[in-house]
Amino acid sequence: MFEKLLKATIVAACAALIIPQAAEAQWWQHHPRYLHAMANLRKAYWLIAHRDADNPLQRPEENHALKEISRAYQDLKEASIVDEKDINDQPPGDMNFGDHRGRLHHALDLLREARADISGEEDDPAARGFRYGAIKDIDKAIRATNDAIQGWMF
Repeated sequence: MFEKLLKATIVAACAALIIPQAAEAQWWQHHPRYLHAMANLRKAYWLIAHRDADNPLQRPEENHALKEISRAYQDLKEASIVDEKDINDQPPGDMNFGDHRGRLHHALDLLREARADISGEEDDPAARGFRYGAIKDIDKAIRATNDAIQGWMF
């Protein structure tokens, strides 16, 4: 009886130590933040590209933002490959907007967050050029999205 209780206690203690580590290893926490930025770029692209039934026309500024988002995404994808990260292991884009603002405002929030995600240091020298290119492209996409918002206001 004592042996069974001892074994059960040991198994429970090991499980308590192993389960949190296994759960952490299954997520993207060990990947660079640009994988999170890529997910936000995908969501921002979708928000800008998908039109409301009430506003079927797309402004030139929105097309420009889509082009820059695509370029930034490609740069981050290449940086991920150079850094030997699994580009399919991406977290979902952030969906907690907290209010009912329009799709362009949500896209702008995601672009700013993506910019913040990749603004830190990059350890891999081979990936730095791609990251710098992505930063420039995201900045252009932010400006174009701001211009599109201003265009819809008038």
